[in-house]
Amino acid sequence: MVGTQLNWDQYATAWARLHGGFDPRVAAPVVRAWLRFAYHVGYILGRLRIGPTPVTVVGVLLCVCVPLLVGRAGDGPFLGALFVLLAAVADSVDGAVAVATNRTTRLGYVYDSVADRLGEAAWLTAFWLLGAPGALVAAAGGLSWLHEYVRARAVSAGMREIGAVTVGERPTRVCVALFGLVVAGLAGLLDADLTAGTITMATTVWVLLAGFGLGQLLSAVRRALIDAG
Repeated sequence: MVGTQLNWDQYATAWARLHGGFDPRVAAPVVRAWLRFAYHVGYILGRLRIGPTPVTVVGVLLCVCVPLLVGRAGDGPFLGALFVLLAAVADSVDGAVAVATNRTTRLGYVYDSVADRLGEAAWLTAFWLLGAPGALVAAAGGLSWLHEYVRARAVSAGMREIGAVTVGERPTRVCVALFGLVVAGLAGLLDADLTAGTITMATTVWVLLAGFGLGQLLSAVRRALIDAG
């Protein structure tokens, strides 16, 4: 029934059904703890009758703040990293609200995917503003978008599961954005000229992981669709 609050076990079962059968109850301890945290926050918001869409909007707004903040002298990259972290929490919680309150919809899934891509574009814009080359930033964004596009098209073509959990998934991109901004901020405290080089290295890591992850996904999609066909 729509709007009914789910307990943790019910939530985990529903979450697994929406994520290719991956059961959060048997995930690695850190992943399981993160998902349980998102569930509890989502449960509370559901009790307060706050729906997933407002949380998604807040997450996008937090992401938009990142490139606006990184230019601040001294603490800009650190503030950007903080807002990346808050946006990542919102990104997990909006889905948790939807699942915990049994209000998942196909339209909400589309909104969430669009919000993720907008958020990553904002983070990469912050990288560019800090000195990362535009071509490298564009490659990072393009490979990440292609990763998600390939999976979506493969599902439309008949792939029943997520195909593969690659090194280029959304949580990886969150970590690269978060730690890249923190390290760039620390480097800038030592020497302002180090910021651009450090954020360029972070962007390079993003590109390498996104490219390798895309290769993993394409291989898994090929196997899945050949088996399905």
